[in-house]
Amino acid sequence: MSDEVRTERLVLRPMQPQDARALHAILSDPETMRHWSTLPHESLAVTEAWVAKTIASVAAGEADDRVVLRDGVVIGKVGLWKGDEIGVILSRSCWGRGYATEALRPMIERAFSRGMPRIVADIDPRNLASTRLFETLGFRHTGFAKATFQLGEVWADSLYLTLTPEDWSRRAGVSGHGGG
Repeated sequence: MSDEVRTERLVLRPMQPQDARALHAILSDPETMRHWSTLPHESLAVTEAWVAKTIASVAAGEADDRVVLRDGVVIGKVGLWKGDEIGVILSRSCWGRGYATEALRPMIERAFSRGMPRIVADIDPRNLASTRLFETLGFRHTGFAKATFQLGEVWADSLYLTLTPEDWSRRAGVSGHGGG
């Protein structure tokens, strides 16, 4: 993946400081953030700091995060961090249109082309849509842990789904890699 990747309907590109305002609209939405690993961002300054940290993590080789654009508008982000952990978050207005699947595919391809032995999705088990998304991509349930992160006063559990290069190749041979 060069600096920018184009799918059928999306562009994935490195995050830039000026993306903070568009990302804040997503990361401050309580419904969008309901199953995320942090509470909704309370201010643009929080999102600006998060964007700066993400950019620094990518520059240091600790993450591979991209913003997701549709028709030139930032609609979310997709990426890998903590080595092999993958995730995606999109604006609520974009849910249910296959954009998450379409954004995740090139990130999976990139990770496996770099020799990553597995990719893990850490999902709040209450997030059934996310669970289905990763299952559709070939991820398999590999673990569960209670009270893995705290959101305000509430502890959330983690459902772990894993994808190996072999599972991805097998799935690709059956269903192809077209836009989702």
